[in-house]
Amino acid sequence: MKVLENHQPDIRKISDLKEVLFDQEWAEKVTDFDVYYMYRGIKEKDDLRYDITVIPFRMFGKEFPKTKGHYHPKEYGEVYIVLQGRAIYLIQGVSDAYAVTAEEGDVVTVPPGYGHITINPGKEDLIMANWVSPHFSSDYDSILKKGGGCYFFTEDGWVKNENYKEIKELHFKEPEKEIPEDLSFLSV
Repeated sequence: MKVLENHQPDIRKISDLKEVLFDQEWAEKVTDFDVYYMYRGIKEKDDLRYDITVIPFRMFGKEFPKTKGHYHPKEYGEVYIVLQGRAIYLIQGVSDAYAVTAEEGDVVTVPPGYGHITINPGKEDLIMANWVSPHFSSDYDSILKKGGGCYFFTEDGWVKNENYKEIKELHFKEPEKEIPEDLSFLSV
């Protein structure tokens, strides 16, 4: 993508994700490699930051490629737009978890106070953009302490992470077709 030519990505490696992977046997044997690329601050508008993330397709043993995952503070949400490929957004709250499958042009909103993980279930690179406030820090520890998100997406389908006793059964929602007009929930 031409827009990324003058930007250096932050790179997540498989060693950064080992504790949150479903297939721990595979994780122990694999040699380190790049998992995904985060191009932050491509542009800014109305006190929001526009980023692009690229997740190449490469299975993690039995699990589909994904982001490490993090929670947002109660004051901040995030909006994702799929630019290329297909994505599944696993979105989890205190006792609620749902997945949204999105394709090119679809929009997915992560509510304030929720955690999320993005999964690439396709056979091609997933490229997505997001709008987020630059004024908060992501909470990676909550997902790390539980050994990953509340569900793993594997070649056999969804598998519940048994470290989440309070999460109810996973349900599914449809993506949005447009970016919400009022983005005030992204930044207090």
